[in-house]
Amino acid sequence: MLPKYVIITAAGTGVRMNTPMPKQFIPVLGKPILMHTIEAFVPFLPSIHIILVLPKEQMEYWNQLCTQYQFDHPHEVIQGGPTRFHSVKNGLNQVPEQALVAVHDGVRPLVSSHTISGAFLYAEKSGNGIPSIEVCESVRAVDRAFSTPVDRETLRIIQTPQCFRAELIKKAYHTNYQQTFTDDASVLEQTGERIFLSQGNRENIKITTPEDLIMAEALLKNRVEGAQG
Repeated sequence: MLPKYVIITAAGTGVRMNTPMPKQFIPVLGKPILMHTIEAFVPFLPSIHIILVLPKEQMEYWNQLCTQYQFDHPHEVIQGGPTRFHSVKNGLNQVPEQALVAVHDGVRPLVSSHTISGAFLYAEKSGNGIPSIEVCESVRAVDRAFSTPVDRETLRIIQTPQCFRAELIKKAYHTNYQQTFTDDASVLEQTGERIFLSQGNRENIKITTPEDLIMAEALLKNRVEGAQG
């Protein structure tokens, strides 16, 4: 069985959150969002190798937070790069060729074990597994002053963790950064690999705005109470 790794990228700022604190460090239910995110992978596989990628200027603060909150779940912290692409590339340098590796956003603490498991299963079987959910709202494509309806049945919202066979994604990242790279799947796709969509979970939101934070806090509270009950 191939060992499993997860690279968690956490280089966000507080700009859209209207706070000077980087959003991944904002406390929710008694601890920073980033700690909730790391802990989301524990029920899936307690022994999973966790690689946390942080900006250099945030690494010492993270160490202080771990001490303050007595957070001792094993993880490796490495320095990120100028873009998410370069940060993931740095993380992949710590992953062996013969492994399965996931890449996850540090501000997605509500990913379910089912979503994680499904993405890893797809990666093991087909080379990659990219969580996605159906579009529920009506959608229109805008072209200057005009708009046209789009069949939402042909659309999917993409989430993380995006999982891969390590040798495939490491090879894909041997390229130069391009603005067309919107996520790790798009980096792999440019090598000619087919992308396989696994099932995500609708609660797996990326916390970006104050409204997201309110929603995430309510969902996390419900999850904790459900586990206790």
